[in-house]
Amino acid sequence: MHWDALVARATALAVPGHRRILGIAGGPGAGKSTLARRLVDALGWRAALVGMDGFHLAQAELERLGRADRKGAPDTFDADGYVHLLRRLLANTDPVVYAPEFRREIEEPIANAVPIGCDVPLVVTEGNYLLLWPGVRLLLADAWFVDPGDDVRRDRLRARHMAYGRTPAEATARTGGSDERNARLVAGTTSLANLVVRKVD
Repeated sequence: MHWDALVARATALAVPGHRRILGIAGGPGAGKSTLARRLVDALGWRAALVGMDGFHLAQAELERLGRADRKGAPDTFDADGYVHLLRRLLANTDPVVYAPEFRREIEEPIANAVPIGCDVPLVVTEGNYLLLWPGVRLLLADAWFVDPGDDVRRDRLRARHMAYGRTPAEATARTGGSDERNARLVAGTTSLANLVVRKVD
């Protein structure tokens, strides 16, 4: 899809005085974060970015629950907290709302890292499970699914894992293991999107 068409579609949602949420979903490594960041940069003051990954459970909590080896699966997130934040953002009754942010360099979420002012009409949120969790899907004015193809997605994922310190063997194991299981789960939600983005020209 042409980049200008995506920007125009997002811009149409960014109407001052009327808060809306655009959701961008897709499997691990699909390019959701990159697309979301480009859109927010293109829209300037009219848009803010909130990532689902900010609601990752902390590593210590994953270890306490016995889920550390499944990090990234749906039950390793605070889904209810994410829905609550999106509802608060949609209500837009507070001067500023602070959202968490996931820092890949430390593999942990950081609370209150992203300020969203009440004058921002469009919140762009991205993550794997936006279309899997009904409570999230109901809040989205528009939902996009990013699907560049499995080979491209896996190659990006391996490169990302290595960029953050994993060996090639570790990156391949992670990509073909829990990441692939999560990607297959997410792929089943494609039909719930309003738009499927396979390539951005």
